[in-house]
Amino acid sequence: MTEYERWLNTELDDPDLTDELKRIQGQPDEINDRFYRNLEFGTGGLRGVIGAGTNRMNVYTVRKATQGLANYLNKHGKSPSVAIAYDSRIKSDVFARESAAVLAANGIRAHIYPWLSPTPTLSYAVRFLHCDAGICITASHNPAKYNGYKAYGSDGCQIALEMADEVLSEINNLDIFRDVKHTDFEGAVKAGTIRYISDEVIDSFLAEVMKQRVFTEKCDGLKVVYTPLNGTGRVCVTRILDMIGVKDVTVVPEQEFPDGTFATCPFPNPEIKEALQKGIDLCETVKPDLLLATDPDCDRCGIAVNQNGKFVQMTGNEVGVLLLDFIARGRLQSGTMPKAPVAVTTIVSTDMVTAVAENYGIQMRRVLTGFKYIGDQIALLEEKGEADRYLFGFEESYGYLSGGYVRDKDAVDAGMLICQMAYDYKKMGMTLVDAMEALYKKYGYYENDQVSFSFEGEDGMIQMDRIMENLRACAPKKICGFQVTGWSDYKTSRRCDDGTISEIALPKSNVLEYRLENGSKLTVRPSGTEPKIKIYISAKAGDKELSVALTEKLKQTAPGILGIQ
Repeated sequence: MTEYERWLNTELDDPDLTDELKRIQGQPDEINDRFYRNLEFGTGGLRGVIGAGTNRMNVYTVRKATQGLANYLNKHGKSPSVAIAYDSRIKSDVFARESAAVLAANGIRAHIYPWLSPTPTLSYAVRFLHCDAGICITASHNPAKYNGYKAYGSDGCQIALEMADEVLSEINNLDIFRDVKHTDFEGAVKAGTIRYISDEVIDSFLAEVMKQRVFTEKCDGLKVVYTPLNGTGRVCVTRILDMIGVKDVTVVPEQEFPDGTFATCPFPNPEIKEALQKGIDLCETVKPDLLLATDPDCDRCGIAVNQNGKFVQMTGNEVGVLLLDFIARGRLQSGTMPKAPVAVTTIVSTDMVTAVAENYGIQMRRVLTGFKYIGDQIALLEEKGEADRYLFGFEESYGYLSGGYVRDKDAVDAGMLICQMAYDYKKMGMTLVDAMEALYKKYGYYENDQVSFSFEGEDGMIQMDRIMENLRACAPKKICGFQVTGWSDYKTSRRCDDGTISEIALPKSNVLEYRLENGSKLTVRPSGTEPKIKIYISAKAGDKELSVALTEKLKQTAPGILGIQ
């Protein structure tokens, strides 16, 4: 209440904040939700609901985070610089300019895109411009009420835990009003301490994406419907499709241009069928080979495939498996497969990809959830002079990358590769659904799914912590009638198989994994960006019907595992 009163009695730069603070007077629950904590800064930066208060995304929480980053950079180097990008979300452009103005006031040169731009182009700009850090204003695929602040290191990866902790320490020592330096944005542009990023950077980015093509033949005759979901993807994705020869592209008109309200897709996530509905409706008229969708910051890519006139949405795991097989097959055919090739995925992605990798002699590395960990593997190879060994990395949540030119998932690259793959199979008389079925027959039917449970507000955060503590104290012995034969606790770095304990050589993370006697697997993970606990389910059976049925059975037990029935 003290902090609320301080905000209420301060002349704020954003009148929307003052109006909101006045509107919630006398409503203790509303006040508490906005002020009970500071919006948490971690390796994913900030993410939260847009609004007034310390637990909201607003110009003051963004300025404070940037001041903490500025203090860190000035302590660790001379004449640092930072690249900044932003997406189509409400106030993204404002938060980007405010970040630049804080940096300039601290003697740090800011390079900012003059228009909204995909997240991977931020990672690329950090490396291209030799910046010490990067900031991307985005909440990725979250609903319209959210925005976020992703921080990147000099390598183009989202910041590592050590840097995040140091920046957080700096932030925690700041008063949100008194201790933040700020200058006039336009004045800093005139003075040269803020510079606009030129078209040269985007042209260079697209040229690097083009180098990731599996073949050079033009994809003439492939028909695509594309939706950027009112985000940042339209320019880069349509340009790259034109460059590879996909000329017949229809963009979903209601979702073509930036709109932070996401009026036609309240959850602008290509994983969710409802987000693709406008695109699918258009497909019924246009009859394309493929529906391609990118999320608002254009780092995730989803598809629906024309299978005998019905548009079938494919999962992130399926597309990841297909792309690894396509890239490996293409590299072998062209004679460009490196020695000791490496692919990278996460601990919650499908086990099927391991079988595909083994077939091609590819080393499959598993990392924690978060594309920065895939980026770290690329960096490790680069440090050894072995960058060419990296073939492909993916997350089950629709994130893909086939080259080391950026260190984050890239839907521009993914869209290009998916279209090349669809064209390649079309020449064989197959769709991507046909191709996936062929891989299932070869490697077995792996079914993967997830269930999410939301926990809003302060009580929700406490409940999430309690659930994870209870699972550690009372681990299940059986799940769905199947014996638990092994488990992994990534927070304590311990793994148990048939009673034998061993160490896990990965960074600590609040994740629990249970392996069952029938080969199934469940992974419990609180989201790092949303107030949710997710359970990832993996099942393998002799045919698709059996694997789907087993997955559904495991999903039904999920609430009981968490103790929330």
